[in-house]
Amino acid sequence: MNKLAGKVAIVTGASKGIGAAAAKALAAEGAAVAVNYSSGKEGAEGIVAQITREGGKAIAIQADVSKASDVKRMFEATKKALGSVDVLVNNAGVFQFDSLEAITEKEFHREFDINVLGTILATQEALKYFPRTGGSIINLSSIASANPVPNSTLYAGTKGAIDSISMAMAKELGPRNIRVNVVAPGLVDTEGNRGSGFVGSEAGNAGAAATPLAARFGRPEEIAPVIVFLASDDSSWLTGERISASGGLH
Repeated sequence: MNKLAGKVAIVTGASKGIGAAAAKALAAEGAAVAVNYSSGKEGAEGIVAQITREGGKAIAIQADVSKASDVKRMFEATKKALGSVDVLVNNAGVFQFDSLEAITEKEFHREFDINVLGTILATQEALKYFPRTGGSIINLSSIASANPVPNSTLYAGTKGAIDSISMAMAKELGPRNIRVNVVAPGLVDTEGNRGSGFVGSEAGNAGAAATPLAARFGRPEEIAPVIVFLASDDSSWLTGERISASGGLH
């Protein structure tokens, strides 16, 4: 039996990488999925096409999660097309590794607005749509929140914030049977990490070599099952937890 049959999930930032893998994995377990994207329309529509070809149900929705009006529209469109929401995966995120001296106000606000404010705005809106029986929120962090590397001040800061606000949300929303958990990936071979040049770089190779499990980058498809687990009733007694999906790298 599909673990998520009859459920509706929104995955933010799902046009590629971990978000895309999560959307496909949730759909494979029976969930109807809203595939959110900011600018990657072609990628999001490709994910939707794959899900529907395989017998699932999905729609692509453009929205900038750092804008409350966009988030509101995303949930309204999801409910109209798929039904009320049961699962929210706050995956949308951006990063840019720079020296401390190179950090600008513009980059600070870009990363914190999308990574942190976006998570808060989407969660606020989800509370209006979750059924009385509760819901599941999965926030994406990173091992960088606990063990940052040089030049990651902004990104590590946003993920540290995700860890903290997730624990606060879990305590606040627990009485409403809304579970909030965190997945903290390690090094993952995504389009973003390839586009930045990190995959294959000296630092990337060193990180892969330090990963205890197989000394390699992880794959998005290896993170997605953890998200499915936290979305399903298999984790019904888990909230306020942070799971490192990192191959043992911390």
